Amino acid sequence: MNITVDIDSNSGFCAGVIRAIGKAEDFMDSHAADGKKLFSLGAIVHNDAELKRLESKGLVCIDRDDLDDMLDAGGESLLIRAHGEPPQTYVKARSHGFDIIDCTCPVVLRLQKDIRDAYDRLRPVDGQIVLFGKPGHAEVLGLIGQVDGNATVIENMQMLQDAVASGEIDLMRPVEIFSQTTKSPAEYAAICTRLETMMAEANELPLERFRGRQMFVRHDTICSQVATRHARLSAFAMEHDIIIFVSGKSSSNGKVLCERCKSLNIRTYHIDSPAELRREWFREDDKAGVCGAASTPKWLLEAVAKEILSYNHPVPESSAD
Repeated sequence: MNITVDIDSNSGFCAGVIRAIGKAEDFMDSHAADGKKLFSLGAIVHNDAELKRLESKGLVCIDRDDLDDMLDAGGESLLIRAHGEPPQTYVKARSHGFDIIDCTCPVVLRLQKDIRDAYDRLRPVDGQIVLFGKPGHAEVLGLIGQVDGNATVIENMQMLQDAVASGEIDLMRPVEIFSQTTKSPAEYAAICTRLETMMAEANELPLERFRGRQMFVRHDTICSQVATRHARLSAFAMEHDIIIFVSGKSSSNGKVLCERCKSLNIRTYHIDSPAELRREWFREDDKAGVCGAASTPKWLLEAVAKEILSYNHPVPESSAD
């Protein structure tokens, strides 16, 4: 074979994840001698290989049930990951004796504040907050927790239609809409366009006149790094014969980006480690592209590229005894 391999220069950890991992490593390095653990509420990154590396340094991932059970943490440290948490989590953790290391991404922190401010604006006029995001996702839970759950979460066009049909979204009341920071810009734009059009029709107004009433306000809250990555990744997918997309299978951002690649290059394969690669996927003279999500470490992308390049060397035949 004569396969060439390119690694997407825009793939890899986003700034928020880099910041969180950096803080975690600083803590664990400074406590290496005393063996002190660092607890993380949820996986700090949706990548098993990177998690194992961090766990070997002293990171212990716990969930909300574990947090409820740890009634006396005795000054242990708890890391809040880049996704953020609702205010109640901070209250509970401190009441249980944890010292908090807050690694919430600054972009998410701004979004949390924007949603709180919108909630204060909307209450006097009986308005509604709509959030485009994945129900149950850690970031989404943190966002709706800013307003005590008084927000409607929708992930796709069908959920929007269902929420309108059930009255959960009232087309006659003001709406401010936000997006989870890692969602697809194109999908968010489509959702916003559809909801605004439905509201204009319900109010029996032409779209331009409806806009003048300021009953629908769209906030552009998708991370600019993520939004740029969508456009660049699209070009990367089309420039290569085969795409190997590397991310944890539970990564929301990974699923969105991988589907984007697959929509443009049918020969897109989703793996989370070099061990999942298959030689039969590749053809002679393939120009292969290796890319990943905001939760994929550069070292893992490089390991995948190295494994692909090994296919250029013939497999030694086993000699008979």
